Amino acid sequence: MDQNVKTNKKILVIEDEHFISELYTRALNNNGYIVKVVSDGVEALKECQTDQYDLILLDLMIPNMTGFEILNILRDPSKSKPIHSKIIITTNLEQRDDIKKDIEKKADAYLIKANLTPNELVDFLGQIK
Repeated sequence: MDQNVKTNKKILVIEDEHFISELYTRALNNNGYIVKVVSDGVEALKECQTDQYDLILLDLMIPNMTGFEILNILRDPSKSKPIHSKIIITTNLEQRDDIKKDIEKKADAYLIKANLTPNELVDFLGQIK
């Protein structure tokens, strides 16, 4: 993203690795995003359901409730009211193809953290409408 272009998009980063969340927060803040970080799954689900975020970066392996569980609840109308947020899965877990396809049906994107720098993440998010 052009350093002169600023966005006011709000991003919820659900990530329990402090180092990764710090890297993401710094890169996103530098590009005008408003960032909140949550590291606990139960708290993350509640925060997602406020529907005040444009984007949600959802790690799959977080304490107390997995990203899989959060994604499934958010996409099930019988368990959660619909939210407008785009949900981007961020993980370093290699998934079986069938599991990955199921996740991709429910999420708006699926990213492998090890394959992308914080600046590449910013560039990717800048392309999401």
